Amino acid sequence: MNKIDNLTNLTNIKLTSARKSILELLIKSNKPLSYEDMKDNISMDKATFYRNITIFEEENIISSFESNDKKRYFEIKRVAHSHFICSSCSKIECIHQAIEIKLENHQIDTIIIKGLCSDCLKN
Repeated sequence: MNKIDNLTNLTNIKLTSARKSILELLIKSNKPLSYEDMKDNISMDKATFYRNITIFEEENIISSFESNDKKRYFEIKRVAHSHFICSSCSKIECIHQAIEIKLENHQIDTIIIKGLCSDCLKN
């Protein structure tokens, strides 16, 4: 059984070829991807892509966030982690070190940190 079967067996969704192609790209990636990052590697229109993405989010298979460039980025839900978005070049980095923020009577799902990446600091 492969990773895609493991993900979809935990849900009630049917694994279509469109859904499989989206999941394969997200599983193979080491960073969050936008529709623009994936569109050349999938054979579906934008509406079909977003319909499937919505299903994945509802089934808690993927998470998403919006970046400085107003694009939505997606990734497979694995270990909870934060993201750093460069305010200058819009590069996105996954932060895997623990960031402890607690708000009384709140549940925090994700943390987005914005600032300048190391490349932009050098320039």
